[in-house]
Amino acid sequence: MSNDPKAHESADEALKHIVEGFNRFRNEVYPEQQELFKKLAHEQTPRAMFITCADSRVAPELITQSSPGDLFVSRNVGNVVPPYGQMMGGVSTAIEFAVLALNVHHIIICGHSDCGAMKAVLNPATLDSLPTVKAWLRHAEVAKIVVEDNCSCQDEKLSMMTEENVIAQLQHLATHPSVASRLARGELFIHGWVYDIETAQIRAYDAETNEFRQIGDGPVPVATPRARYPGRA
Repeated sequence: MSNDPKAHESADEALKHIVEGFNRFRNEVYPEQQELFKKLAHEQTPRAMFITCADSRVAPELITQSSPGDLFVSRNVGNVVPPYGQMMGGVSTAIEFAVLALNVHHIIICGHSDCGAMKAVLNPATLDSLPTVKAWLRHAEVAKIVVEDNCSCQDEKLSMMTEENVIAQLQHLATHPSVASRLARGELFIHGWVYDIETAQIRAYDAETNEFRQIGDGPVPVATPRARYPGRA
């Protein structure tokens, strides 16, 4: 533990800021939405599941202007979805619960610009001192191979890696039985997004054209495969 007084002061200020924020919420925000929170105290019916990176700059409710109860959010380093059966941990559990218990009809996997996890996958030596992170990001290895085999421009690699990782995680998502079954019946829709922090733009993956298109330019692109057994529920 550091004995630097300035370090302690900085840590104290950080916690003070968080506590002050809670007090403002409790005393100013909560009273204006008290009825909503009373309703949410006993049930949740989220409109969608949102799987995104743990990066502090990515705030799903802020980006989508959603209220409490609207999004069932799962966050992790690199917005990773392990293939079914490989790692039955928090992400897999959250997906199963969202689909089977909460009956969400949309799952969004959202990557973002300047992603430290994607930088690390492209430069694996930076992960030598982070063995747990390194093991976790092996689930993004397929995206790295696609980028290395198909992108010769160094300046484009991070952007391409971010997009290819979203596509890879969408493919992993479809291996989960609960997801696969509802996709086949046309009861679940999946989406792959990349959020640009600087410009506040989102590019969405279009499975029909196999490209990312900016949201706002016509219909919202979707990554959902065509249903094989519609109406058989």
